[in-house]
Amino acid sequence: MENLIAARLQMAISLGFHMVFAALGIGMPLLMVVAEGLGLRTRKAVYLDLAHKWAKATGILFAIGAVSGTALSFELGLLWPPFMKLAGPLIGPAFALEGYAFFIEAIFLGLYLYGWKRLKPTAHWLCGIPVAVSGAMSGVLVMSANSWMQDPTGFNLVNGQVTDIDPVKALVNPSWGVLAVHLTLASYMATAFMVAGVYAWGLLQGRRDTYHKVGLAIAMVLDTITAIAQPISGDAAARLVAQTQPVKLAAMESQFKTEKGAPLRIGGIPNINNETVPFSIEIPYGLSFLATHDPNAEIQGLDAVPRSDWPVVGLVHISFQVMVGSGLIIILFALLYWFIRWRKREHGKWILRALVLSGVLGVAALEAGWIVTEVGRQPWIIYNVMRTADAVTPAPGVWYTFAGFIGLYVILAVTLVWLLLRLASGRPIDDEDPATTTGGRKEAGDVAVA
Repeated sequence: MENLIAARLQMAISLGFHMVFAALGIGMPLLMVVAEGLGLRTRKAVYLDLAHKWAKATGILFAIGAVSGTALSFELGLLWPPFMKLAGPLIGPAFALEGYAFFIEAIFLGLYLYGWKRLKPTAHWLCGIPVAVSGAMSGVLVMSANSWMQDPTGFNLVNGQVTDIDPVKALVNPSWGVLAVHLTLASYMATAFMVAGVYAWGLLQGRRDTYHKVGLAIAMVLDTITAIAQPISGDAAARLVAQTQPVKLAAMESQFKTEKGAPLRIGGIPNINNETVPFSIEIPYGLSFLATHDPNAEIQGLDAVPRSDWPVVGLVHISFQVMVGSGLIIILFALLYWFIRWRKREHGKWILRALVLSGVLGVAALEAGWIVTEVGRQPWIIYNVMRTADAVTPAPGVWYTFAGFIGLYVILAVTLVWLLLRLASGRPIDDEDPATTTGGRKEAGDVAVA
């Protein structure tokens, strides 16, 4: 039991830390490529200066993310050897392909960072496209392995032994497409709101130059596109969970009893002892409708399985509420931003404060969604195949590795904050400065940390 607690805490902290870098690794390259593309098309240096700054941030985040991701790969083998023995032949191809995507991203990111002023403008921009594509593909391929853990396919289990292995079927498992789209959109959305929050903060501090206004606008365009698409993806993901993991859905909504026409609960704190949800607002037939598009459909409750098969209901329910609530709030802020731009064409202080808050809420929604996905699957590490308690290492000393990895992440976090603060200290170049050109831009006060 001690090993299980230590191993789960270690994985929770490691994945929670790495999740932010995974999202930024997907979103930042896209913003970088869009900004440079606009610069080449309009010949305005402000877009290229944003691309240059965002490229440096991408380089820093890539390096930190590579270290934390490598640590995670060691943790899988060190902490969960029975899991790796069973799952390795099935999820190994997804991780192998992700490795190729990682190397492609590293190669072209190097060319992109080194190629400023050394490559022709169009060639340089084209080098950024594989960075954006391979960054997204890394997340999609890792999601293949994770979705397989949620919905395992491509094998038969005979007397505890895996037989009839079909790695292709495991790679393209039925849940992969829906969950990969949901993760990718969430990553773009969280990244764009974080970036928007940074530039909104700069505008609040009186830096009302073109650089900050354009940086905010580009981020908000991506925000709005993903904010519109994400609820559609979320609906598909919820219906998938209802079909493949009804216990997780029951925990998300604190649905203790199996019933037809189940209500949708907003807020509340589940009480598993008396199986109620005090302080919640119930929308009649809401859960049945959202999960199946039939308001009278039967929704399986937690009473359909033994309590030993329940996840931590309170944590899953509250995390789900945080994810949905944060997402709805930032969608509202995005719509208000464009409405104000349309009516006034100027940023008021209250909407800028709201966008700064959106940067925090974007991260909160991302992390809460991860908690719902992973904690909601418990007590299974492979859903209905292997329990998490049966997958942990029997070797002693897990608390020592826990302490060691926590130390690593503290060092990485401090290093990251220090580098990003140095990067942000540079004065942006005004796009009307005659000394600034698209062929050779000056970098007044800019720190070349990448």
